[in-house]
Amino acid sequence: MQGDLFATKGLEYLVVVGYLLVLVATLKLAAPRLARAFGTKAPRSVARPAPWFSLAAGYHYHPAHSWVAPSEGVVVTVGLDDFAAQLVGPPDGLELPPVGASMRQGERGWSVRVGGRTLPMIAPVDGTVVAVNQAVLDAPRLATEDPYGEGWLMKVGAPNAPASLRNLLSGELASVWMRHTAERLSRLPAAGLGVVMADGGAPVRGFGRTLGPEEWQAVVREFFLGD
Repeated sequence: MQGDLFATKGLEYLVVVGYLLVLVATLKLAAPRLARAFGTKAPRSVARPAPWFSLAAGYHYHPAHSWVAPSEGVVVTVGLDDFAAQLVGPPDGLELPPVGASMRQGERGWSVRVGGRTLPMIAPVDGTVVAVNQAVLDAPRLATEDPYGEGWLMKVGAPNAPASLRNLLSGELASVWMRHTAERLSRLPAAGLGVVMADGGAPVRGFGRTLGPEEWQAVVREFFLGD
């Protein structure tokens, strides 16, 4: 049954990747400068391309809201993006793979426990886990308080990182994607969102905890490619 689940997730992931590849091609034709926005240098700053959610410059983003920070070698760093961090708020715990575990892009990589629920996260890169951030295991809140810095989750040995990174989002395309994500969230029916928006119209940090079971599953399916 688990194999069927992963097969289904793999198909959904391929559909999303196919859509993103078409989007990349379209944006490159419309604005050739975007092609130069895809770099692999270490991030220098955190930008806010959408009203509610931020991105770290130089990172590559999976459409299910995890990130990869490349380096000059074969080891990359992996973590949660700001959308996932704000959905979860301070997590109750993290279930990270042990050192030596294999990861496959598009398959389940780890999970976050929040309010008695589990948020499954999809691995953004192929490789082998070479280090886990003990600090976030000891204090899970770090993963969402500083998702692009001290809250990193693991380091992955990824000899074929360039191939994995081609399926991810970076530069201006990542900004467009995050703005689109914020728009999709804002278009969810008020009844489905529950008590999510603060008076200023921005999501309440940890807004996932305010959602009922059906609304939670809807958000997991819509934004995290979950079941």
